[in-house]
Amino acid sequence: MNAFLEEKGFLLPLPRSRYEPSSWRVAVVQHNYCVAVDRMYYSVPFEYIKREVEIRMTRNVVEVFFDGCRISSHQRLHGKPGQYRIMPEHMPESHRIYHDWDEKQLRSWAYECGPNIAEVVEEWFRSQAVKEQAYKLCSALFRLADKYSTLRLDDACSRALGYTHNPSLKTIQSILKTGYDKLDKDQNQARQSSSAHGFTRGAAYYGGK
Repeated sequence: MNAFLEEKGFLLPLPRSRYEPSSWRVAVVQHNYCVAVDRMYYSVPFEYIKREVEIRMTRNVVEVFFDGCRISSHQRLHGKPGQYRIMPEHMPESHRIYHDWDEKQLRSWAYECGPNIAEVVEEWFRSQAVKEQAYKLCSALFRLADKYSTLRLDDACSRALGYTHNPSLKTIQSILKTGYDKLDKDQNQARQSSSAHGFTRGAAYYGGK
């Protein structure tokens, strides 16, 4: 007891929050300026796209560090995989504008970009029970349009709609990543090139037969 009284003046107060064990991992920031943690996605400032970062995870918090400095902190997501936590200030200015759009503006953008993009967006708004999820899917389409062009995105949506009336974002991303949207065009161009530079052998070449 006497020892405690002697040291009491030097003791620090206990932390307000209970200690939580943490784990770490290394990841590369994706093109959508997010890092993946157990199939959940958390944003970091877009300037760190393609940079390798360290992620500290507890049960309730996800923190992202670059060169020892914390660049992002989020409440950890739980439940159904595929959820996003995106802070508007982490987005490029062009994406930030889309983030504030309402449903009417999102549909208008889709129709301007292409009929197949519009059909996918319409289906997403019909099928999603929570409209915020449709907003997130549309935001992902914006990023794909920036990365690949609206023309390729519309072609990819067309091919995805050939598989199902309600294609997933993952399917469209896969088509673009593999270049499958360009397959028919490349084959047609090859056939046209062959026809333009080739020649036809007539009956005289084969002895008149």
